[in-house]
Amino acid sequence: MRILLTGGAGFVGSHLAEVLLDQGHRVAVIDDLSTGSIDNIAHLKKQASFSYVIDTIMNESLLAEMVDAADVVFHLAAAVGVKLIVEAPVRTIETNVNGSELVLKHAAKKGKTVVMFSTSEVYGKSTQVPFREEQDLVMGSTMKHRWAYACSKALDEFMALAYYKEKKTPVIVIRLFNTVGPRQTGRYGMVIPTLVRQALTGEPITVFGSGKQSRSFTFVGDVVRALSQLIHEPAAIGQIYNIGNPEEVSILELAQRIKKMTGSASEITFTSYEEAYEPGFEDMERRVPDISKLNKLIGFAPTVALDGILERVIAHMRAELAAHS
Repeated sequence: MRILLTGGAGFVGSHLAEVLLDQGHRVAVIDDLSTGSIDNIAHLKKQASFSYVIDTIMNESLLAEMVDAADVVFHLAAAVGVKLIVEAPVRTIETNVNGSELVLKHAAKKGKTVVMFSTSEVYGKSTQVPFREEQDLVMGSTMKHRWAYACSKALDEFMALAYYKEKKTPVIVIRLFNTVGPRQTGRYGMVIPTLVRQALTGEPITVFGSGKQSRSFTFVGDVVRALSQLIHEPAAIGQIYNIGNPEEVSILELAQRIKKMTGSASEITFTSYEEAYEPGFEDMERRVPDISKLNKLIGFAPTVALDGILERVIAHMRAELAAHS
C-alpha cells in the first residue's frame, strides 16, 4: 500500500512511518518542519520504500501530486501544543482548517482514504468522563484563545465527515489522548517531556495550576499499532475513534513519580495558568477516554502503562542530554 503522511516528521508521524515501513508499505512524508524535525526521520532515509519532501501542505500543486500517488493519507500536519496555540491563534486556525480542507479536497477527487487526526481537546469543558465519541462537545468562549485549537479540530472533524457523507470520501477520524514516548519534545507545552527534562537537569519541576487536574497518557507504540490496523477495517470508514489509555493520573502525582523515577533533587513548584499562558486561561479538569468502541472493532487495549511510558521517556532523554553534553 502507498501511504502519505502529512506532518510525518513529527513525533507521532515518525513512529507511524516506522511501523508502516516494517509492515511492507511504501511511505511518503511531507512536512515543513515547523514543529517536526528531520532528526525524527533521518534513520528512515536509507529505506527504498521511504521518501520525504520538506514543504508545506499549503503548496497545493505538490500536495495534489502526493495525494494522487497515495492509497491512504494520514493527515497529521497541524499546529500542536497549548503553548503554540495560545501564542499563535491565527496560525493554529489557518493551519488546521485550511490544510485539512486541501487534503480532503484532493483525496475526494480520486476516492483516497483519509485518516483525519483530531484530539481529546474537542471534548472541551465536558464533565461526562470517560469521554465517548458520540457525546456532546462543550466548548469554551471564543474570547479564550485556548479553545481555538479544539474548535479548529472539531471543524476538521465536521469537514471530514461532510466529505464522507456528500462525496463518499473514505474518512476515519481519530481523537488522540496525550500520546507520549521517545522523540517527543516539550517545546510546545507537552507535559511529560517537559517535566522529565526539568528533573534530569536539576531545574524546578513546574506544575501548572493546582496540580489536581488529571490526564491519561498513551504510549506512542500503542497508538501507531492501532492506526496501522484501522486502515484495513472497512467498518472504520465514516467513524470517530478515541485512541488512548484510561489510566488516569493527576499532574501533581505525575511530577512526583517523575521526580522519584529520575532520582532528581529538583523541587516541585507551582505556577499559575495566567503566568504560564495568559490571563483567564481555562483548563480541563479531567481528560479520560472511553476506548470500548475501538476495542470492539480491533481488540485495542493499551500494552504500556504510565510507569513504562515514563521509563522509556526518561531513558531516551538521558541519552539525548548525554549526547549534547
